[in-house]
Amino acid sequence: MELHLGDSEYRFAQLVWRHEPVASGRLVKLAAAELGWKKSTTYTVLKNLCNKGVLQNESALVTALVKENEVQKQESAQVVDRAFGGSLPGFVAAFLNQKGISPQEADEIQAMIDRYREGQK
Repeated sequence: MELHLGDSEYRFAQLVWRHEPVASGRLVKLAAAELGWKKSTTYTVLKNLCNKGVLQNESALVTALVKENEVQKQESAQVVDRAFGGSLPGFVAAFLNQKGISPQEADEIQAMIDRYREGQK
């Protein structure tokens, strides 16, 4: 299943992922406090995410059908595909030129690459 969540949908889904299972009434309060949303906005976005198969609202209890890491994997792949023609090195170069990373982050990335290579042998 290919997913694409808008920014508002993603921020709302994060609320659910952090608090699930969560009663829909409590979710309205969380969205008001953390996102500044009205009840109607909360229920509209909830309905949209249920229609996309990301969340479910059964008996006023909201849970995720798709986990956060799955959405993150798909969203990041879409960014690399769309903006960099599928080139991960192109993405990394653009990121480093714009933001940079700390030596600790570089070590973490190198460790990920090393683990990946070990798994490929």
